[in-house]
Amino acid sequence: MIDRSPQHASADARRAVALLLLINLFNYIDRYVLAAVEPLIQADFFPKAATDDRTATMKMGLLATAFLVSYLLLAPVFGWLADRWKRWAIVGIGVCIWSVASGASGWSHMWSLMLLMRIFVGVGEAAYGPTAPTLISDLFPVERRGAILAWFYAAIPVGSALGYVLGGAISKLTTWHWAFIITLPPGILLGVLCFLMKDPPRGAADKTSHRAATFADYLTLFKIPSYVLSVAGMTAFTFAIGGISFWMPKYLHTYRGQTDLGHVSLVFGAITAVAGLGATLIGGWLGDALKPKYSGSYFLVSGGGMIAGFPFFIASLYAPMPWAYVFIFLGIFFLFLSTGPSNAILANVTHPSIRATGFAVCIFLIHAFGDAISPPVIGLVTDLTKTDALPDGDMTKGFLVVGGMILLSGILWLWGTIYLARDTELAPTRLAGKAPSPS
Repeated sequence: MIDRSPQHASADARRAVALLLLINLFNYIDRYVLAAVEPLIQADFFPKAATDDRTATMKMGLLATAFLVSYLLLAPVFGWLADRWKRWAIVGIGVCIWSVASGASGWSHMWSLMLLMRIFVGVGEAAYGPTAPTLISDLFPVERRGAILAWFYAAIPVGSALGYVLGGAISKLTTWHWAFIITLPPGILLGVLCFLMKDPPRGAADKTSHRAATFADYLTLFKIPSYVLSVAGMTAFTFAIGGISFWMPKYLHTYRGQTDLGHVSLVFGAITAVAGLGATLIGGWLGDALKPKYSGSYFLVSGGGMIAGFPFFIASLYAPMPWAYVFIFLGIFFLFLSTGPSNAILANVTHPSIRATGFAVCIFLIHAFGDAISPPVIGLVTDLTKTDALPDGDMTKGFLVVGGMILLSGILWLWGTIYLARDTELAPTRLAGKAPSPS
């Protein structure tokens, strides 16, 4: 019999968060190794001496899009399963699939095969993405979720940074292929560990009952103003951060005169790790700390960070090197303040019976209209600006679109502050057939 004492439950919760954090870390390492070595892959797949393909930059952007398309299309399917089936098993299957596909990316010797492997990376992550935060939500109460989810999502900047660092370091020692291959063994190990974990009861931390959701229940998600505005703000944020993450190493290398790509990846990785990690943890703590005084604190921290980060990002495009790195650091810091609070909003305003699907719908929307399109859009703008005088085009113009999305995200999240307290209070009653009335 499993001990359900508070001490044992706390130990279970710590182990679960630690494992999910490590998985999320490798999740983002797998994603951003590609960005770190993208110029080397493009040189292999589209050598200038052998091809005059004027869409090569856009095709490389499509490698990011391919992963995201399979991710966003299958996330609702796995979200529906996670509301009904063993969630740790779903996570374990997903981690193993994406780890194999990521490792196999290293054996790709043509663009079409690499494209296929990135699609399978998205399949694996679709199983993990909507499921993991619901496990955390069932282990910790509303009052602590902002900070705990911030720790979980701190893996985004750190994992992304390690992806850049790993790609940069491996490219100096050997071929770019090994940057993918070495991620395979630890990924498989983490996936196997998931099958040893026990699922927490759904809704335990919310003190509400769980039942199999109906289609009508899922439609209630779009009647929750805080959910709609949080997802809309996250979509604009994801467009921005997706474009920055994928293209910034190339931008600094090709368009800002930083000739050593390995050094650029290391510096940008370090900036992302320090600024992103610090901001994610501070944002989660700040959202929880301000909650007793400001009922819309999660939206306030998220929106305020985006508004503050906007001018720093714009400045980074025009400031001379190396001062541009300072503005990149400040821009990334303020953008990542939103990570914990924005995800805590999703967890707190959705009923446990539809929470995994709520995260899955969010994943679908933010990637379909966010980072699934931003890398090729920026690549396309760059390709369209190519001239004899500018054979590589002007990527700064593409990044100006990113700036507009940063500003839009901040506005949407600040709008949500007026709804959050009521929507959080109504969450335990928000299923079809239940009257949503405050207690």
